Amino acid sequence: MEALIPVVNKLQDVFNTVGADIIQLPQIAVVGTQSSGKSSVLESLVGRDLLPRGTGIVTRRPLILQLVHVDAGDARKNDDTGRQGEEWGKFLHTKNKIFTDFDEIRQEIENETERLSGNNKGISDEPIHLKIFSPHVVNLTLVDLPGITKVPVGDQPKDIEVQIRDLILKHISNPNCIILAVTAANTDMATSEALKVAREVDPDGRRTLAVVTKLDLMDAGTDAMDVLMGRVIPVKLGLIGVVNRSQLDINNRKSVADSIRDEYVFLQKKYPSLANRNGTKYLAKTLNRLLMHHIRDCLPELKTRINVLAAQYQSLLSSYGEPVEDQSATLLQLITKFASEYCNTIEGTAKYIETAELCGGARICYIFHETFGRTLESVDPLGGLSTIDILTAIRNATGPRPSLFVPEVSFELLVKKQVKRLEEPSLRCVELVHEEMQRIIQHCSNYSTQELQRFPKLHEAIVEVVTSLLRKRLPVTNEMVHNLVAIELAYINTKHPDFADACGVLNNNIEEQRRNRMRELPAAVPRDKSVGRGLAAPTVVSGDPTASGADMDGAKAPAAGPQGEQDGAGTWRGMLKKGEDAPGSGPGSPLKGAINLLDVPVPVARKLSSREQRDCEVIERLIKSYFLIVRKNIQDSVPKAVMHFLVNHVKDSLQSELVGQLYKSGLLNDLLTESEDMAQRRKESADMLQALQRASQVIAEIRETHLW
Repeated sequence: MEALIPVVNKLQDVFNTVGADIIQLPQIAVVGTQSSGKSSVLESLVGRDLLPRGTGIVTRRPLILQLVHVDAGDARKNDDTGRQGEEWGKFLHTKNKIFTDFDEIRQEIENETERLSGNNKGISDEPIHLKIFSPHVVNLTLVDLPGITKVPVGDQPKDIEVQIRDLILKHISNPNCIILAVTAANTDMATSEALKVAREVDPDGRRTLAVVTKLDLMDAGTDAMDVLMGRVIPVKLGLIGVVNRSQLDINNRKSVADSIRDEYVFLQKKYPSLANRNGTKYLAKTLNRLLMHHIRDCLPELKTRINVLAAQYQSLLSSYGEPVEDQSATLLQLITKFASEYCNTIEGTAKYIETAELCGGARICYIFHETFGRTLESVDPLGGLSTIDILTAIRNATGPRPSLFVPEVSFELLVKKQVKRLEEPSLRCVELVHEEMQRIIQHCSNYSTQELQRFPKLHEAIVEVVTSLLRKRLPVTNEMVHNLVAIELAYINTKHPDFADACGVLNNNIEEQRRNRMRELPAAVPRDKSVGRGLAAPTVVSGDPTASGADMDGAKAPAAGPQGEQDGAGTWRGMLKKGEDAPGSGPGSPLKGAINLLDVPVPVARKLSSREQRDCEVIERLIKSYFLIVRKNIQDSVPKAVMHFLVNHVKDSLQSELVGQLYKSGLLNDLLTESEDMAQRRKESADMLQALQRASQVIAEIRETHLW
């Protein structure tokens, strides 16, 4: 099991090469307030001075410190100086450069910190990776975090406390992380900020180990016995006390080895019963044991996570496609695939079917039979026509002579006006289908041919060609639809079978009404004996609206008898009476007794006579009957015309149009120029997949060697 920690270090190296933080590896994070002794604890574990020192906040970037135990006989040569040593260090950002001088390591940490964090005491969450090889260390992975602070100093931002807190929580929230909470013994444990932060992410304390520093700086007469025994604040992983070098010892260049010997003497003298369970050496062994068991518990879940991510990145890399080798074949393949997917989307056989909304052929069908069909059905056959309009058309069609029958010209003029109203919704149907075929381009680009995203110029060129093809077919289709309506207007076929049937029914109804009136006439119209010339004066009978000149709503027309002729405002006698009082017809006027027709007001709205009402009703029924026939024809022929002239034509000619416009030797390099963003993503995905595969192999080796 001792080999588990180097295995995790190897996994850390694997993921460091790709700069990824997607795998949360087991590690130990050191948390504490500013100047609580965190850096001193780490240096004691390493056994060398390697961390920056100073007042205020010194650790301003996370330092991931990997301790690797090597045999005492191993030695490495520094590439720059040629010096050899049994202890050396390597930074990730300096690649293969080896540091044997720990003063240089400390200086490099300071330089790298200032490179990103600046020299104004600011912090950065970008970690520094340092690996120390030594025969005097145990295998550990430690993360040194900035110390918790409350008040900004110098040029620090006002929210420095929040920034540091967020940075600490980012690392210790990792469930595979052991929290090393460092607290000074000369402060009250109840006020420990390190333990407070640790409890936020580890309330049960299952992965928290407390370290009590500065045991030698406690007030005289006090000791840390209760704290070290866990009586003040119990921590499940335990509490370990250590004695580090003071600032004076550091200034006097006191070695870490001498400090550890003095620590042992202090513990034996001050806490003899607890000396063997405290101190730096015991802390190192405890951390090694905890990390080792923690790794063993985390590896199964870690293996599953790595396998899942490897599958995801393999799929992602496949979607990016392979680098282009044969440009001609690749271009032809992409063009063919796009044309095929475009046609399949119209036919409903596309690989990727939209579930959120109608798309492609389904939407075109909806436009034809729902949108266009309902719009035509909502068109009123008599919309825009009033009874007065119809009557006016009838009168205009008769000329100067009164007609005995309804003139056919009036019907033809009126029905053409109504049929013309079908042209606008028909053209709108063409426009909607054209818009949907334009949308299919984007649909194919997003879902069906993801390879096009690799080549933005090719994608733009394809969109332009298809858009141009649709644009060319739009006027042709509109012209055909316009002609369909014009054909209906060119010849009003009153011999149409459906229209003839409607006329027959209408004639039968009119004849039936005439016979009914004739049967009721003798009883409803008594003769007036005072009229001896054979002309009967009709009277209004309440049971016969036709005989009384009533209109369709039951409104009664003016009486047609002699009295009505004399007094009616619409008769010539009434006009004559009004003419007697007209201006300019007074005494002495030569026009006295005559009528000025230009001065007679024409009534805008009046009640219709029985015949007028009957004629209007006949025209309305004929218009409605014929309009319904034409509407049925338009509703059937417009979708067929759109399919033939627009949809099917584009489907049939799309492949040849794309090949003719784009498959040219001079355009190959330009069209198949891959976007830099796509190339970068492919490289990153390939590197990450390779790292995950190597990590999976490392874990497989653990199982084979029975280390798990």
